[in-house]
Amino acid sequence: MQTLTRLDLDDARILMAGAEAHARTIGVPMCIAITDEAGQLIAFQRMEGGKVTSTTIAIDKAFTAAAAKKATHEYGTSSQPGAPAYGIASAIGGRLMVVGGGLPVLWEGEVVGGIGVSSGTPAQDQAVAQAGIDDWIARQAK
Repeated sequence: MQTLTRLDLDDARILMAGAEAHARTIGVPMCIAITDEAGQLIAFQRMEGGKVTSTTIAIDKAFTAAAAKKATHEYGTSSQPGAPAYGIASAIGGRLMVVGGGLPVLWEGEVVGGIGVSSGTPAQDQAVAQAGIDDWIARQAK
């Protein structure tokens, strides 16, 4: 296995292809964003029919997952009124996302990037993001 500290464009293409394939399987055109470990955008695509309003959301989901090193859905409960992270969604100029669809990409226990998906339900977005990661991991093992 290779040593990996951050995603590159080739990795982003693999993540994107795996996510897009799953989006096609479930019949939901998505916006898909891939970032490096610092949350900086590497690649983005809006599938034909993906919601224009989901462009920024997908990018911010990938940013949150990578930079905060945490899946976006994990912020959902903790960001509700009365919870410890209430108000965090307005942090960083509103870029911090608290709905499902953003996952950190891990390699040997370290965050090497993020994937953000938007246009479906939070569960669909998360499943598409996970499919991208699963495909990328499977290809790393080869």
